[in-house]
Amino acid sequence: MNKPINRSKLFVCAGINRSLESYAMFVIFIKEKNAMGAVKNVLSADIPVKIEGPAAWKGAEMVGNSEWIHTLDASDIEEIDRALRAFHAGGLSMGDINPQTFPLPSFSNRLKQILSEILEGRGFVLLRGLPVERYGKEDSAIAYLGIGSHLGGFRSQNAKGHLLGHVRDMGADISQAKTRYYQTNRGLEYHTDSCDIVGLLCLRTAKAGGESRIASSVTIYNAMMARRPDLAAQLFHAFPTDRRGEIPEGMKPWFEVPVFNWYAGYLTTIYSGQYIRSAQKNFPQARRLTELETEALEMLDNLTNDPRLNLQMEFRVGDMQFLHNQQILHSRADFEDWPEPERRRHLLRLWLAPKNARPLPESFAARYGSLEPGNRGGIVVKDTRLTFSLEDL
Repeated sequence: MNKPINRSKLFVCAGINRSLESYAMFVIFIKEKNAMGAVKNVLSADIPVKIEGPAAWKGAEMVGNSEWIHTLDASDIEEIDRALRAFHAGGLSMGDINPQTFPLPSFSNRLKQILSEILEGRGFVLLRGLPVERYGKEDSAIAYLGIGSHLGGFRSQNAKGHLLGHVRDMGADISQAKTRYYQTNRGLEYHTDSCDIVGLLCLRTAKAGGESRIASSVTIYNAMMARRPDLAAQLFHAFPTDRRGEIPEGMKPWFEVPVFNWYAGYLTTIYSGQYIRSAQKNFPQARRLTELETEALEMLDNLTNDPRLNLQMEFRVGDMQFLHNQQILHSRADFEDWPEPERRRHLLRLWLAPKNARPLPESFAARYGSLEPGNRGGIVVKDTRLTFSLEDL
């Protein structure tokens, strides 16, 4: 339960460096633009000083807790094998995959429980043991899509319309406007993706490094509120964020959305610090950040990198990680790859939109497009053509 609100005490915190220890309500003025482009202050809804529950986990607590790891058993794998055989016998393509064409009679009940953990619980799970070495790349991709279809609908991950993404070092130059960090071997800062759920399947691991790191945005919010509530308030402002050249028709090359959003009883987060900074560098027309906003972003980044708060996991071949972007920030360590092309690190990625996802505030439309659960998120531009590919071309 969240801390109860004492309505006899109001405190407007935006831009004021004070402690909230003696206050039981957190109220923020959020800068918004009206239809004429003028900036106005809008009083937000009441926001809890501290959010409690399973979403407010700390990495140190998760290290010795294996509840978030679900290992596939023999019956699960047999159901996946049967679904694969039926898929091939029916002459189906990846575009035909859905819960009806890839039935998992008993395993699907377990996946419903897992989806509940993702959306309403701690926000992440690791499914372990998909036999990718036996399946090979194609059947591994089909099985992964089949499992993913029971969690949500597939969403486009880039301007090319890739519904099955490939995360590996392509030697891309991150200084180029359209390059995204997952196309390199560089470490990723903590961020969220532009969809409800992001999934990764490990086909091959790197020679060294590349560990996955995650942190609860609810825990980060709580830590900021305890130490610097004035900075927490800044993250409810809308931040210009670089689209990295993937620009929907009629839109600017950046979008604006608050990092923290309190809506329908949830703290919902969307964040990419690297792309907030690149928007400041690349687009002089974008709103300039204040010193307090910059300090707030620095504090958020520092907290996500606190080993007491974050959780690091090393992928094994056949691991499937699923994260709820609205409450989980994720990153990756630098990695050294194998010299042989056939051994190089390779993950498959899914962006998923479950029909029972939480409601999102209107501000998310700038990035998600539709706000309808099951039909939102992803990247679509004028010439996008939705496609599944076994190659990352």
